[in-house]
Amino acid sequence: QVQLVESGGGLVQAGGSLRLSCAASGRFINVMGWYRQAPGKQRELVARITGGGNTNYADSVKGRFTISRDNAKNTVYLQMNSLKPEDTAVYYCNVVSVVTNYWGQGTQVTVSS
Repeated sequence: QVQLVESGGGLVQAGGSLRLSCAASGRFINVMGWYRQAPGKQRELVARITGGGNTNYADSVKGRFTISRDNAKNTVYLQMNSLKPEDTAVYYCNVVSVVTNYWGQGTQVTVSS
């Protein structure tokens, strides 16, 4: 069983920055990532990173967001720069352990124009 603790959401003006963190308990953590869900929209991938450091990003965040992880701490980070109002959403941490997906409780990110 894996438990996730997220932190770092909040309210920021357009052009600002936020950093999200997600600490995972448990072992055999493979892929770690972030998804987001805006009101009335489906949950979508923002970025993910493998244990070896390979990354994938949504086209909408490339060049603005950076995902990283500390394997010793089982923690994944999402540095979000040049935030836009359309980045407003609930951001969810996602972790794959063996073949099971685990989700965080979600953290609200609101970007004002």
